Amino acid sequence: MILDSSVMNVSIATVAKDVDTTVTGIQGAITAYTLVMAALMITGAKVGAMIGRKRAFAIGCVIYGCGSFTTAIAPSLPVLLFGWSFLEGVGAALILPAIVALVAGNFARERRPAAYGIVAAAGAIAVAVGPLIGGFCTTYFSWRWVFAGEVVLVLVILLFVRRIADAPVATRPRLDLVGAVLSALGLGLLVFGVLRSGEWGWIQPKADGPSWAGLSPTVWLILAGLFVLWIFFRWEARLVARGKEPLVRPVMLRNRQLTGGLIMFFFQYLVQAGFFFVVPLFLSVCLGLSALATGARLLPLSITLLVAAIGIPRLLPNVSPRLVVRSGLLALLAGTVVLLAALDKDAGAEVVFVPMLLIGLGIGALASQLGAVTVSAVPDEESPEVGGVQNTATNLGASLGTALAGSILIATLTSSFLTNIEQSSAIPSQVKSQANVQLAGGVPFISDADLKTALA
Repeated sequence: MILDSSVMNVSIATVAKDVDTTVTGIQGAITAYTLVMAALMITGAKVGAMIGRKRAFAIGCVIYGCGSFTTAIAPSLPVLLFGWSFLEGVGAALILPAIVALVAGNFARERRPAAYGIVAAAGAIAVAVGPLIGGFCTTYFSWRWVFAGEVVLVLVILLFVRRIADAPVATRPRLDLVGAVLSALGLGLLVFGVLRSGEWGWIQPKADGPSWAGLSPTVWLILAGLFVLWIFFRWEARLVARGKEPLVRPVMLRNRQLTGGLIMFFFQYLVQAGFFFVVPLFLSVCLGLSALATGARLLPLSITLLVAAIGIPRLLPNVSPRLVVRSGLLALLAGTVVLLAALDKDAGAEVVFVPMLLIGLGIGALASQLGAVTVSAVPDEESPEVGGVQNTATNLGASLGTALAGSILIATLTSSFLTNIEQSSAIPSQVKSQANVQLAGGVPFISDADLKTALA
């Protein structure tokens, strides 16, 4: 899951060309992938409790494998959206909550922090090596090989799944279908609004964009999403008051340790996803680096991420989790600030080196502690529910991070481009007017080499 996201990020220009779409189209696919997971993660946790976590894990692997196969042969963006964004997203929504519950069921409470640390380290390793693997395959073979390899990996996992002890379930819950629909709809409206903001505008509609009551549809979609989510929590509270099984118990979110951990997860993945979208785009499209060279430039992040994720639990087993989380956030934000200050139209690939070190250190530190912090905040029987909520927070953050990064990039690029056109005395007034109309929806992402070829 993390590996193929890395592949999409470092190979974004190549993938866009192969499936005959634009960088913005791939941005939409990345956002949709994390959105599907965010919308279905809590439901996936409930389904796991209904049919058994081991069975849910196996079914999720099958769906995920089908999605990987479809993505590997995808000839167009719609097929890519179906295979990667939808099928793999649905499969992941069953797999990830089941993993949290299976760890809780297979390890004693005192051994769980170490077990969750291993899971987090595995994810950290995937983040670390993903850009290199994706870059190597894309440069010398094809990005499709990574997804084909995932199919083989899924088959191997299914061969060994019977050795996993299932997590016990005291009572089989019922699925709150109304709550599932409301949560998915609310999150979908919210993220879709942010995703389209670059083309439609945030508040004032763009010249060639739609307008609802004089405002951009972005505003209405975000407000509608927030309203539907408010109805969702009211519905869940009503079910609890009637003694029925809710999708999420609102009282759980009053747990300050849990809520704090979820907020940290959300902001970590929001910044992380935005970073993994912007930097590979800068390296591959703006500077024209190959997918392998792009992945190699992310190597400093990979090294510090692995050192922090694996080294902190081993070398500092008694350190305060709160101190580690705060230090990780500080490093993550510091790296982001340095990166934003360094990126410029005349900047070279070397400007990302220091931000890579800081951001990798921050992600690794957070990965080493946050999972154990959230799960340890609740009793054992609530760990599967926490797993669903936790993965919802992370994927919602990732979805919004990618959508926001793309929206800000398009808006900034368009504003800068049109300003330069307006200030140029060599461009006729008629051409300036046409540019303002034609490019109001956003300037497409193309490399300098492609632009020179188009103008030749």
